[in-house]
Amino acid sequence: ALKATIESIESNGIPQISICASQGKFLQVLAKLCNAKRILEIGTLAGYSTIWMARALPKDGKLISLEYEPLHASVAKENIRRAGLENIVEIQTGAALDLLPKLAEEGSAPFDMIFIDADKPPYAEFFQWALKLSRPGTLIVADNVIREGKVLTENHDDERVTGVHRFNKLLAATKEVTASIIQTIGAKEHDGMAIAVVN
Repeated sequence: ALKATIESIESNGIPQISICASQGKFLQVLAKLCNAKRILEIGTLAGYSTIWMARALPKDGKLISLEYEPLHASVAKENIRRAGLENIVEIQTGAALDLLPKLAEEGSAPFDMIFIDADKPPYAEFFQWALKLSRPGTLIVADNVIREGKVLTENHDDERVTGVHRFNKLLAATKEVTASIIQTIGAKEHDGMAIAVVN
C-alpha cells in the first residue's frame, strides 16, 4: 500500500514531497508512544504519512487529515481505501485555516497527536490552532523546520523559510508546551522535525 501510494504520487503529477519511510515509521512509533486514539494531520498530500500514522491507531481510532488540493485529496482517499483504513481515516478538503475552526466548533477535539506538514507560511497559525485542539499530553509534530539551516537567516527571501522561522520563534516562546527540534539528515537531505508536548 505504501509503495502504491508513492507510485500514485508520480502517476498523478503530484509533487514528491512526502516524508520518507524512516520518518513515517518514526511518526508511527510516536503515535504508539502517546497511545493515540485521535490524530489530526494538517496536509495530506497523497496519504503516505496518513497511512503510517493510521496503522498505529486502534480499530476504534480516528485520523482526520486536512488537504487543500482536491486532486491530492482524491488520490489520498484511494490510497487510504487500498490500505484498508477508510473506516479510520477521514480526509477533509479545503484550506486548513478554514477547516480548523470548524473542527473546534464540532467538538472534534481534543486530539492526542497532531502532525503539521502543509503550506509553510502559515505554520505559526497552524501551531496556534493545534494548541486549541489539544489537551495536556497531546503530542504536536511539525515537519520541515530546519530547511537545510536556512531558518537561521533573518528575513530570508523564501516565504517557506520565513514561515518556518516564525513558527520556530513562536514554539520557543510558547510556555504551554515542552518542545525540541530534531534534525534529520538522509533521504530528505538536511531538515528537521519539531516535537512538542502540551503541558
